[in-house]
Amino acid sequence: MVLQCCRGPGLVKLQPHSMSFRFRSRQLLPEIMDQPGLAPHLHDHALRGLQRINRWSGSSRIYWPCLYQAAQAVAPRPLRILDLATGGGDVPIRLWHRAKKRGVNMEIEGCDVSNTAIVHAQALAVSQSAPVRFFRLNVLTEELPAGYDVFLCSLFLHHLDEQQAITLLQRMAASVGHMLLINDLVRGPIGYALAYVGTRLMTTSRVVHFDGPQSVAAAFTVKEMHQLAQRAGLEEATVQRAWPFRMLLRWCKP
Repeated sequence: MVLQCCRGPGLVKLQPHSMSFRFRSRQLLPEIMDQPGLAPHLHDHALRGLQRINRWSGSSRIYWPCLYQAAQAVAPRPLRILDLATGGGDVPIRLWHRAKKRGVNMEIEGCDVSNTAIVHAQALAVSQSAPVRFFRLNVLTEELPAGYDVFLCSLFLHHLDEQQAITLLQRMAASVGHMLLINDLVRGPIGYALAYVGTRLMTTSRVVHFDGPQSVAAAFTVKEMHQLAQRAGLEEATVQRAWPFRMLLRWCKP
């Protein structure tokens, strides 16, 4: 059984439905955290849960080799990085700590459409003495800022339909200075089962209990992600699998 979100006051009422879908095609349904009426305390609770999941799954580790190489290429100036749709901001903060520990010069920022997420992310940065700045931006409707060497995007593309994803990739490629790195889930039954069990072990947030498995059901396969990149004109893009049931799209500007 999985949980399905029902519309209503607070937008958090959940009802079970049978896990009858197949993984041959995406099951793109609205996730609870995407709903603007979600109560802030429930959103904040979910962000804390996702922070634990991101730490376990090593989202910052997936990015690090590419970012380290890019930082060496632009040294001695800092590598400027923007994390799009940053959520709770834990990934860019963790990357900043990794860079500091290894003596790598990086300036990292994050943006998100949610004010609740931005407040949460900035408070987390302050609590960890990490000079990572966060600001509000709707990456689907507003102009992407210039001046960054690298755009990161973690676990966001699966929220979009194909055309939205292609358009965002095109806009990111047009605005970034050097590189795009897209970290996302891989659709499949084992990844779904892991998300279902893992979210329940790592957080009590019922929002995450629904959104985690649903994210896997809505995700692309490696082949589909590569096709999206090709359709967006990112001819030299590569897509590689990463543990656990993740993939990393990498594209460098010619």
